[in-house]
Amino acid sequence: MALAKITQVTGRAVNVPGNDIDTDRIIPARFMKCVSFDGLGEFLFYDVRKNEDGSNKNHPLNEARFQGATVLLSGANFGCGSSREHAPQAIQKYGFRAVIAENFAEIFFGNSTTLGMPCVCATREDIAKIAAAVEANPQLEVVIDVAAQEVRFGGQTIKTTQRESARDALINGRWDSIGELLEGKDAVAALAKKLPYLAA
Repeated sequence: MALAKITQVTGRAVNVPGNDIDTDRIIPARFMKCVSFDGLGEFLFYDVRKNEDGSNKNHPLNEARFQGATVLLSGANFGCGSSREHAPQAIQKYGFRAVIAENFAEIFFGNSTTLGMPCVCATREDIAKIAAAVEANPQLEVVIDVAAQEVRFGGQTIKTTQRESARDALINGRWDSIGELLEGKDAVAALAKKLPYLAA
């Protein structure tokens, strides 16, 4: 089955402001004990969302009006710190499908791309415009157009940037290299049978 071509992501947005939000804040290390990534979503931003007794702190993700948001807004150097793949996995398992920030840590960006989760860059001023529009109307539809490199919301359009190799992989359905490899397993097996040094 071919990988999906991710040309755009549409959904409601929530702003989690701040610069240098590192991977330990995104998913604290003590929750990285799972065999699979499936249960990580509930621990997203846990230490800044929850008190020690498990009750909610004042945090955008705890607000009822932002429940179900699938686009995450943030600041500069998002996803810095350790290279844990659990960070983008937790974001995706929580329900987010794309992230808009000023810029991203390199490994976080790569891990997100291989999940098919676009990370696009916009200026601080433009992110503030989206955040203000979403604050005024949490039901506002935000469209991240990966192909056109822009975000559309409430009659406004802002330009975004993204590394061309990642953009190309997303819009052409080549974002998961392991998935691509598995898609070609029949061709690999057929070729292996023709190679004399692999013959039984």
